[in-house]
Amino acid sequence: MKRVLIITYYWPPNGGAGVYRWLKLSKLLPEHGWQPVIYTPENPEVVADDPGLLKDVRADIEVVKRPITEPFNLYKRFTGRSTKEKVQVGFLNEKKQGGWKEDLALWVRSNFFIPDARVWWVRPSVKFLKEYLREHPVDAIITTGPPHSMHLIGLELKRALGVKWIADFRDPWTDIDFYAQLKLTSWADAKHKRLEGEVLREADQVLTVSWHWADDLRKLGAGNVEVVTNGYDPDDLPSPPEPVDEAFSLVHIGSLSPTRNAPELWAALKMICGEDPAFAAKFKLRFVGPVDHTIAESVENAGLGAHLERTGRVTHVEAMRQMQRARVLLLLVNDTPNLLGILPGKLFEYVSTGRPILGVCPTEGDVSRVLDQAPHAVINRSSLMEQRDQIKAMFTASSTVPDLRWSRAATCEQVVEALNAL
Repeated sequence: MKRVLIITYYWPPNGGAGVYRWLKLSKLLPEHGWQPVIYTPENPEVVADDPGLLKDVRADIEVVKRPITEPFNLYKRFTGRSTKEKVQVGFLNEKKQGGWKEDLALWVRSNFFIPDARVWWVRPSVKFLKEYLREHPVDAIITTGPPHSMHLIGLELKRALGVKWIADFRDPWTDIDFYAQLKLTSWADAKHKRLEGEVLREADQVLTVSWHWADDLRKLGAGNVEVVTNGYDPDDLPSPPEPVDEAFSLVHIGSLSPTRNAPELWAALKMICGEDPAFAAKFKLRFVGPVDHTIAESVENAGLGAHLERTGRVTHVEAMRQMQRARVLLLLVNDTPNLLGILPGKLFEYVSTGRPILGVCPTEGDVSRVLDQAPHAVINRSSLMEQRDQIKAMFTASSTVPDLRWSRAATCEQVVEALNAL
């Protein structure tokens, strides 16, 4: 059996969206003749503690862990945050934060930690893995980012050992939605772009999760790009299924960062409630996961505060239960320049439940390519008021059968094709 080294920052018991892609794929790869070896930090910053995910780690997979030094505790002490507070990605703050200390910390992070706060792990990892790979050869390496520091490890190993290397971009690097919010000097911006270009040009294969993003990576210099979308694992569906809410629940699962705010949707929902008191009496807007304070304020300002239910971050098992319960699942795509290619992993888990999905995103984007059948709907922000009847009808729509094109088994076959082609 061939061996593939997968270098990933996110691994159980750490939870969150960054874990699922390679956790699930590593479970399936041995069935196709590829034995994964996982290289991951021993002591990472915990985004979400979810030990239940360990059930998906195959007993026959070697997991190599090495210590990592990260600046998060220094950051927390400097800004006055609790050392137990989770560091959110994408500029998400559940409470208002500000002041010169936050501004200075962001400037330091932006200009001295390139490409990200895990960059101190690159050099010791390269040193360790050179020796490891000489004693335990592999047929290929896969690095997955963000954090994009993982790609720098792959780049150095490629240069030193000539090993075949796949760089997997779950999110863009310089085109990521919050890149413009970094307080970058021209020098730091140039370094980001130089490193990104080196990774894209020197990797034997580049993978990404959506078709528009693949086009963007080609424009940045990547020569061999393939799309491997995320997917769903049928084993994750609760059994027996959770009963669907009696209430007209509109449910968003996962983080809600500021760029995902949709005041146009809140206004349309408020108008539906005003037009139909019977609907209003049953309507619930439920957020499951961390929510930026600006979004909670936006919902309140729209007059929907009495309908809002908030649940903090939950385990993956509980998230799947919440998906099955929902009358309608809500997908909010970031209102940013790269929005056409945004294709969140949770969308495929939404699809697996069969519940109706309301996508607030461009109809020409990649989300539409996945949600191409009823009872799902993709509605542009500018059209929400005009589509109120369609939105309202979704709450009485029937479930659908999950589309097998988007299962993890199907996406694993694509990864195997990429590995076999190296």
